[in-house]
Amino acid sequence: MRSAKLSGAALLGLMLPLATSALARDDGRYVNSPLKPWFESLHSEYGQCCSDADGYVVADVDWESDKGHYRVHLDEEWVVVPDGAVITEPNKIGRTMVWKHYIDGHPRVRCFMPGSMT
Repeated sequence: MRSAKLSGAALLGLMLPLATSALARDDGRYVNSPLKPWFESLHSEYGQCCSDADGYVVADVDWESDKGHYRVHLDEEWVVVPDGAVITEPNKIGRTMVWKHYIDGHPRVRCFMPGSMT
């Protein structure tokens, strides 16, 4: 039993750096970032992006656009981005980001900022 706990802790330690949370959680890491006020000002029709959710960088293969509507791959599901969740101001970091929350165990998009798809 003890070795199973140690193995689980070691696996968690190895997976932690793979997390894709970026520039969203205010734990002090970005206090001096010149983009911090900009991130804090982002909002969609659903409210402020950084207030209740963490932002994640999304790889180009995990989102798509069709006639101005977006879908994003979150937690093994393709999720339709509501039009009201799209951030329309210029993307200062150039990378696609999503702020998600969950309803009935399924990911939903609170805010979505498309990138350049380069």
